[in-house]
Formats: sequence, C-alpha cells, structure tokens
Amino acid sequence: MSCIRVGSVGIGGISRHVHLPGIERSPDLKLVAVCDIDPEALRYAQEKYGIDEAHCFTDYHDLINCPDVDAVDISTPNDVHYEVALAAAEAGKPYAVEKPIVMTGEQADHLAQVTKERGVKSMVCFSYRFKASARYAKDLIERGLIGDIYHVDMQYYQAWGLPMCNTPLVWRFEQKHTGSGALGDLGSHALDLVRFVTGKEYKRLISHTGTFVHEREKLDSSGMGKVDVDDFSNYFAEMDGGTAATFRITRFGFGRGNYQTMEIYGSRGAIQYELDHAAPDVDEIYVCMGEVGQESHTFTKLPLPDKFKVDQMQSFADIILGKADGKAATIEDGRVNQHLVDAVIRSGETGEWETL
Repeated sequence: MSCIRVGSVGIGGISRHVHLPGIERSPDLKLVAVCDIDPEALRYAQEKYGIDEAHCFTDYHDLINCPDVDAVDISTPNDVHYEVALAAAEAGKPYAVEKPIVMTGEQADHLAQVTKERGVKSMVCFSYRFKASARYAKDLIERGLIGDIYHVDMQYYQAWGLPMCNTPLVWRFEQKHTGSGALGDLGSHALDLVRFVTGKEYKRLISHTGTFVHEREKLDSSGMGKVDVDDFSNYFAEMDGGTAATFRITRFGFGRGNYQTMEIYGSRGAIQYELDHAAPDVDEIYVCMGEVGQESHTFTKLPLPDKFKVDQMQSFADIILGKADGKAATIEDGRVNQHLVDAVIRSGETGEWETL
C-alpha cells in the first residue's frame, strides 16, 4: 500500500488540532474523505484540505463504504465511537478511535471481540503515549533504574469548566453524549498513561467524584440545561506488586491549560514527568537517582533522545503498514481502560472499593 487513504469522521476540535494535521504530516497517509453532520465542519475540510464535494459525507456508513477510503479516523463525541468503529471493523477497514473508546465496558468487550475476529488493525488515541518524556520514563523503568515502584501520583488539571469561563452546555457536560465528565475526558488519559509508563495493571480502586456547576446555558440560548457528569474525579488505586497510585483530575484547576504531572517513586530512584509546566504542550522529564540524588534531594532534567520522539497519526500508519513499535494503544488497551472508567464511576456512587 503506497499511500493509505484516510476518511475522517467528526471534524471537531480534536480532529482539527491533532488528527487532520497529523494525517497531513505523514508521508504514508492522505486525507481523501470526511464526514460530519455539521455543514460548517464539512466546509472547513473542503477549504483547508481540498476535499471535494463527492467525498464530504453526512452519514458515516457512506464514508466507510466509499471505495476510495482505506482506513477510518474517528473523532466524534463519545456516544458515536462504538457504532462508527464497529462499522469500520465489520467492513474490514483499519480504524483509529478517540478515547474513551465507547460508553460502557460491555460495548468495549464487543468492539474488541469483533475487531479481533475480523483481523482489523486499530489504534486508540491515547495521545500522551506519544510524548517523548513519557516514553523515556517507561524506558527507565523497564531498565530497572528506579527499582521497585512504591508510589505513583498523577495530576491532570484544566480550567475551562470554571464559572468565569462561561462555557455553555457543550456535549462534554451531558452524560448521554459523553458517558462521564472530567473522568472520561482527562481521567481516562491518566489511567492509561500510568499503566503505560509503569507496565503495571490495576487491582482495585476507590473514587470520589463531584460536580461544581450543575447548570449551564444551552447552545441554542433557550435557557439553562442540566450538567449530569463529573467536574472532578479523584481516586486511589492499588496496582501490581502493591504499588499505590493516586489521581487528581479536574476541569476547575484555575490558571491551568493542559497541565499534567506524574511522579513515580521507587526503591532506587524517582521520576517526574511534566506537561504544560514550562510552556503549552511542552513535555519534560526529571529524575533523582542513586545515593547522591537521595542525599542531595536533587532532581535533574534530562534531554530527550530523538528515539523517543514519535507522532500519533504516523504511528497509526505504521500499525497499518506492519512496522509499529508496539507502544501505541491497542483496542485491548481501550477495552481495559473503559472497564477502569466504569469502576471509577461505580465507586464514586457507592463509596466502596472496586475490585478489578
């Protein structure tokens, strides 16, 4: 396959800022078709990427069935992920899907099963797996340089939910479209990133979730609508080997953009991964290792080797072409993650530990 012809479903924010630019950068991918129910989104794709009228669809079935489309890119609201990805899998076409992959663990199980049975190549867009600092941290841990892991502390803060931001009732605040709030939007990333970097599985967890702003203005200006998902999600987890992990997730982190910190403490060293600290979207890694580091309490910033610098959409192309590095999230990773999200929701409702 000399060039993989991609059809993209859902031309919203994540598509315009991540997926479509990534497809354009890749020498192995070519955007040939788009699908969205919003005419403005289709006009955007036509003007920005030169997609002709015949390849602008409002029904994703038409895009998937288009003979000019080799692979499907899915960036819709969460409640549409399952049906589009399932249709792509049943058509035998590789797909990349945003997270969380579906709305429930049952849907995730079925999608993973069909994808496997049909032998369809796929990727879940857990985008922080493609940060060089995260991959470097994973490498250091795999080499045993920090020893046994005792603690992981993961923080993911944004601020756009604050009352002063006047954010209306977009789909991310409605359970029927999103499944969960900050948890699915940010917390699913955090759960996957910790699992990816440490190589450990979750054993049990307990959570506390809540909502600060219960009503927001409807998009059609017809009044106020109910927010029925979480604004924040905090949870504790026990991982393999007794590793204790904490997570703090919110859309109410005043002054924050896309702020992440992951601290990992082991028997021989510690790692701190950062995103959005030095500058927007800049990732960094700091380490403290050995007796000198322990005695001086000094964390040293490491330069990022080129081998850890990768691109999300190019990784999708590599999967299709059979030359992937094995570090992108699979449909099985997405399935595991969905069950974790479900467990956090259940624990937030009952206040009880959830065994995984």
